[in-house]
Amino acid sequence: MCSYRECNTMPLTFANKVTVGRILIVPFFIATVMYISPQHEYFRWLALGLFIVAVVSDIIDGYIARTHGQKTKAGAILDPLADKMLLISAFICLYIKRGYFQDFHFPLWFVVAIISRDIMLLLGSMIIQLTTGKLEIEANRSGKFTAFLQIVCVLGVLLQLKFTFVFWYVALVATFISGVIYIKEGIKALNESPISGG
Repeated sequence: MCSYRECNTMPLTFANKVTVGRILIVPFFIATVMYISPQHEYFRWLALGLFIVAVVSDIIDGYIARTHGQKTKAGAILDPLADKMLLISAFICLYIKRGYFQDFHFPLWFVVAIISRDIMLLLGSMIIQLTTGKLEIEANRSGKFTAFLQIVCVLGVLLQLKFTFVFWYVALVATFISGVIYIKEGIKALNESPISGG
């Protein structure tokens, strides 16, 4: 990947700017979810719109980066960070607003499991950065599939589609499996580093 200094001095490509835009959407998404109420039902649809825009922007910046040669070290860090910020904030805020979503909302065990895995990955990436001087936050196939399932879960709650609870259990299993894979990859990266005394 790259060092903190290297990533800071690299110019932003168009794909990077789309990713930064996705990060900037997060606080507005949080605000709209927190303002949802029976008297302000339109905030739910606004939150849904912002979430969909953020998800679509993720697809767009990935496509641009791959097809226009705009893959950068900064993008390799910003893109997964933006995804984590969006999904973690979505699960936390939707759980906080469970009083509004009385009929269909995330259970605490599910939210804790999802967020614990993401926090673990972020902490692991920080440890790798401190140990090797490189920031390794790279999604594998299991991670991308898990993110897709989590997105479906969030959309299901915002749209109040009760049948999507099936995806909760699939997402939970995928979250566990991808977490184990990331841990193995992290340990391998540390062991292969000349700085780690392993």
